[in-house]
Amino acid sequence: MLKRALSRFSMFELVVLALIACLGIAAKPIIVPLVRIITGPLYIPGGVIAGGFYMMWLVLGAGLIRKFGAGTLIAAVQAVMVMALGIHGTHGLMSLVTYLLPGIAVDLTWLVLGRKNSHAVFCFAAGMAANVSGVLMVNLLFFRLPLIPLLLVLSASALSGGLGGLVAYTVIRQVGKSSLKSVLMRGDAT
Repeated sequence: MLKRALSRFSMFELVVLALIACLGIAAKPIIVPLVRIITGPLYIPGGVIAGGFYMMWLVLGAGLIRKFGAGTLIAAVQAVMVMALGIHGTHGLMSLVTYLLPGIAVDLTWLVLGRKNSHAVFCFAAGMAANVSGVLMVNLLFFRLPLIPLLLVLSASALSGGLGGLVAYTVIRQVGKSSLKSVLMRGDAT
């Protein structure tokens, strides 16, 4: 089943997705402390706001590769990296769930909004869905906030996820204007 799912992607696309996954993991320890400077005094969990900016990588990969499953594949690579390397923010074996669900949310958004997945509406909605699903799953597994604080946290995560999606849209649009567009559309490096 895994081989069949991966066979839809060219080797070049798999490398691009792996690089995007690595960039997302590398950005996390830089972004979270910076965000916590602002969110800490407001008693907002830093991951809620920072999540929008590292969920942006899932949206970016889905928007550049434009194949169903790209978001889930990036999320799976990130989950394995976090578990194997013990990188900042690991939830142990639960990382499979907390990392995969946002990737699945991006791909489901891709299904709902159609194949033109590099427009701003898709990117905003996918970023929002990814961050909300991740925050909700982390809450269900670890925090179990009461309803009102949970709704506030989910609202903040929707906004930051949507903004992260718009950042991804800007990058996708810039790549579309460059010579990389033809390489990504063909799926090979020649």
